[in-house]
Parts: sequence; structure tokens; C-alpha cells
Amino acid sequence: MNLWWEREGLRYNKANEIEFAGQNVNQAAAKLGTPVFLYSGNRILNNYSRVESSLKNTDLPFKIFYALKANRFAPLLTLLKTSTSCGVDVCSPAEVRLALSCGFIPSDISYTGTSVSNTDLDFLTQFSELKLNADGLSMIRRIGERAPGRSIGIRINPAMGTGYGSNELLRYSGEKPTKFGIYATELEEAIALVKQYGLTIDRVHFHTGCGYLNEQLSVWEEILKTCLTMIEKIPSVKSVNLGGGLGIPLTENDNSLDLSDWSAVVKRIFSGKPYEICVEPGTYLVKDAGILVLEANTVETKAGARFIGVNGGFHLSMEPVFYDLPSEPYPCVLRGSKDSSFTETSTSPAIIAGHINEALDVLHESKAYPEVKEGDLLAFINAGAYTVSMSSNHCMRGEFTEYLFLESTHNC
Repeated sequence: MNLWWEREGLRYNKANEIEFAGQNVNQAAAKLGTPVFLYSGNRILNNYSRVESSLKNTDLPFKIFYALKANRFAPLLTLLKTSTSCGVDVCSPAEVRLALSCGFIPSDISYTGTSVSNTDLDFLTQFSELKLNADGLSMIRRIGERAPGRSIGIRINPAMGTGYGSNELLRYSGEKPTKFGIYATELEEAIALVKQYGLTIDRVHFHTGCGYLNEQLSVWEEILKTCLTMIEKIPSVKSVNLGGGLGIPLTENDNSLDLSDWSAVVKRIFSGKPYEICVEPGTYLVKDAGILVLEANTVETKAGARFIGVNGGFHLSMEPVFYDLPSEPYPCVLRGSKDSSFTETSTSPAIIAGHINEALDVLHESKAYPEVKEGDLLAFINAGAYTVSMSSNHCMRGEFTEYLFLESTHNC
């Protein structure tokens, strides 16, 4: 049998050991030490190629910007710069500096931030070619004061959102007012403010949620329609940034995002319109291209429950705690065959808990988990995005290492 996450480049081999990016994970992690994040260059480039191919099918001009906040590992950024035509989406001056250090030039960089300070704007407005998107009226005014006559983008908020499942924590916009972007009720004032400073709006940006799959595409299409009504009120717009949010399956019950369906939505809404279409995927490009390997250091029963304690915690994998998103670990080496290790008779409930001294530090709860002994290594799949980039040094447990595996070829 194949487990739901197995694919070329990530699967149990004939010896019942996980192989990833051409490497035996147990052997690699034993040498490198844990906690360790491992990334597949091939998977990243294949994911990029799929997004690129789907956009080509729309017959619309387009540009892809990688969302740097998903994973800022410098070798990963350099790989994208040297192997693709993508730019980067950033949201802080430090991210701009990092992108520049990895070979991106200002015109490759799209900046969309929120609660942007004057100090930030003093830095950002030095780069005339940087694609600077204003998040609100205050930011438009303060850009105008520093760089009158500049071309800018604006971020809009359609008061609609969608994301993974029904998880409202992943929505940037909806019925409840959020801090992101300019609402339809403020658009005329924004346009007047732009004219006051001689600015030109040549781009519109919006991002309404994270991790959406096929089930959410109908809502996403309605969001695009709503945004288009706002965009068409600004004749100077040349480029529309649809944001990111493209998701991947996180459990065996999830259906993959069909990129042909996704791009068909883009084509229906924007075909015949005079806009370049931009997208800024982060999760889709790198999340399933990374795994986190931790050691099971404590295996014991407490109050009738089996606990598996590991040498990492929510400070390295925050999504289960912050966003209630699944993060599934699998033994790097099975004690029996794959077919037998996941049967009802070979599994029992388990709580995988981290080593941070907080009650929240539970990484996974499973009703059916195979045998694990102290000293075994566990591979947390889908750990390539929003793990290291959200990490902390809580309890001074922040140590980890990262490695990017570069295989010889990649295929679409």
C-alpha cells in the first residue's frame, strides 16, 4: 500500500525506511543531528514549474513572486533565483535585504506589508524599482510625502476570504474588519490621496486567505469578481496581484488543489482584461518540499495515554498551535513492513509532545500510531513552510540546522 503522502522523492523504501530527495532520512539525520530541517530542491522546482505551466495555459501575461516569509533559507532563495524567473514577495526591510543578498534586484521584489513604520518607508522608498504596495490611506500619504510622483500599488480588501477548510484563522479578510488593505468604502479617498501627491497606481494587490484547495475555488472565484469591480475603478492599473494561498493536502482526507481548475478561474475572470496577473505562492512551492526530523526521547504512559516526547516543539512547528493545522510525523524506520505497521493491531493512540515547558506544546495526536521506541527518529512531513520562518528561542530551545538537497534533475 501507499500512504497518502508518499510520492516520488518521498516514500518508504523496500527496507521500510523513509527516503527523501534521494537520501535515507534516518541515516542523514543521524549524521547531521536533530532537530534538522531537510529540503528538496527538486520538489521546489517541480512545484514552481507546475504553477508556471498552469498560468501559461491562461494565455495571460503573468509573473510569479515567491512568498519569502514562508521559508527564508538563503540556499533555497538562491536556488529559486538561479533556476527560475520568479521574483520574491516580501513584507519587511530585513526581507528586502535578504532577497538582495541572494541575487534578486529591486525590480524582482514586491513589497506588501502592514502597520509600516516611517523608518521602514525611509528605507523602502530608496528603491525606485521596488514594487511597493500601500496597505492603507496612511501609508499612501506617507509614501507621497517621501516619494511624490512615484508609481505604487495598493492592497485592497474585498471583505471576503477563504483558506484551508473552514479555518477562520487563515483568512486575511471577511465579515470581521481586518487590518489588511483598503476597503471599497475607502477606495475613492485612496484615489484622491494618490492624485494629491502625484502618485500613480499601476498595481493592485489582494490576499484573502491561506491554504485553499479545490473545495474553496468557488468562493475564491467570487472573491476575484468582487476585487475586479474595485480594480476597474482605477484606469491606470496594469498589474493585478492575486496573492498567495494555494494549498496542499495536509491529511489523507484532503483533496489536492487542481491547478488546471485554479488557472481556469483566473482565465474566466481576467481574460480580455488589460492586466498582467501576478501570484505569490509560498506554501505551495516549499511546504511539501521540507521535512523536520526529531528524536523520540521519551516514550511512556501517563494516565492511560501513550506519550511520545520529542526534542523539538511548537517553537519549531508553530502551525498546529497557532492555526490548528495538521502536522503529521512518521517513524523514519518502521519495525515491521509498511503494510503491517499501520494496521489496527499494530497501532495504538499516541500523543506526540514537544520539549517546551508549555501546555500548548502538543505537535500531533493520533488515534492510530505505530510502535516507537526511545531513540527512534520521526519525520514530520510538510515542514518546508512556516516552520523555521516562525521559529523562536522559547525556553532557549531554538537550536536547529537546515540542509537543502540538490538532486541532479527535476521534472514538471
